[in-house]
Amino acid sequence: MTFRINRATIGATVGTALEWYDFSLYGTASALVFPAVFFPTEDPAVATLASFATFAVGFFARPIGGLIIGNLGDRYGRRQMLFVTLVLMGISSTLIGVVPSYAAIGVAAPVLLVALRVLQGFGAGGEYAGATLLAAEHSASSSRGMNAAIPGAGNAAGALLATGVLTLLSTTLSSEAFLAWGWRVAFLLSIAVSVAGIIIRLRVSESPEFTESKAAGKAPRVAVTELFRTAGRKIPLAMLASIGPNVASYLPSVYALTYLTTSVGAPAWIGLTGILIGNLLKLGTIPLAGWISDRVGRRPVFLAGALGAAALIYPFFFMLDTGTPIVVWAALVMIFTFCNDAMLAAQSGFMSELFEVRYRYTGVTFSREITGALVGGTLPFVAAWLTTAAGGASWLVALYCLVLLALAALGMYLLPETRVLPDDEQTVVRASR
Repeated sequence: MTFRINRATIGATVGTALEWYDFSLYGTASALVFPAVFFPTEDPAVATLASFATFAVGFFARPIGGLIIGNLGDRYGRRQMLFVTLVLMGISSTLIGVVPSYAAIGVAAPVLLVALRVLQGFGAGGEYAGATLLAAEHSASSSRGMNAAIPGAGNAAGALLATGVLTLLSTTLSSEAFLAWGWRVAFLLSIAVSVAGIIIRLRVSESPEFTESKAAGKAPRVAVTELFRTAGRKIPLAMLASIGPNVASYLPSVYALTYLTTSVGAPAWIGLTGILIGNLLKLGTIPLAGWISDRVGRRPVFLAGALGAAALIYPFFFMLDTGTPIVVWAALVMIFTFCNDAMLAAQSGFMSELFEVRYRYTGVTFSREITGALVGGTLPFVAAWLTTAAGGASWLVALYCLVLLALAALGMYLLPETRVLPDDEQTVVRASR
């Protein structure tokens, strides 16, 4: 069994970490900052719903960005598109940091916030797929699962950095100063983060699989047409499977922060610390899950995560309801780290093998991002609404998530195993690594 991390994986992962700092920053701020700054109202629940609606807007922009960037990535290359996503994310996130508050310019403030969130989502739509494919397509089949998974750890590193910066600002500044200007510092740092990401990705070469496909004249003019013509039932089933990582990521990392402060009455630092712990552990659990998928297959690892999350979803809320820091942290790690990472890591290698290289970028972005918009983007909003409808109780949210996770497991179960056994290895280990 090859256990080798290639240079392209390192470059893609570091770039993804820096870029995902921007996207994760918005998710945390939408729970803790934006309701007060951009959606002031006498009803905190209404303000939270409005803030989560703008969080969802970014996800609805992701399929559009994913399709456009994915199609261009299948025609012109993965590497070029990753520069485009970095620039889009960096500009939009930096500008969010200078948008005046509602108190300063009224309704124009949330309008500007939504516009920049759309731009941010457009860039994010092509980022993760491009990074995982660049890493996977530089890898031998025997280590593809691990290398494809590692950019997911870059996501965690970016989220860790974003949560850490906001936690530092919120705990060192007064509440008034943090809401007035402190949170903006975190967004203004995005410009430096983006420049660093561009410099790092300049050192990464283009995918050899894409280069060979293009040289053979197989790069399609409209990749999405080829995708629908030949991929068949793989598309809807891959979309179903993509539900799982969205639930196990955004329920604990976004909605749970609000649930803890509004329904449980716990201080904000408890949830933030739990997410910090979860993201720190992801730096090890995601690569490990990818490595395991190279040994036992993608489907078993994914199904373990999906079914595990389904079984633990009710205990998850019972543990949150205690408000006890160590119990809350255990609940967050249980879903956000262990279950989510098994699905996320297995999915990365799986998707890089499920679709043909000539329309692979488009296939991955289409399958992931439409589901991300429909489920991941709306989940915090729907969860907040279901909690209100249940009188503050969590059982409706838990039931909703249980059904979604069952659908994800069904989708993966009906798809074929894609892992290539070492004895059947066809991919040559390339000098570019």
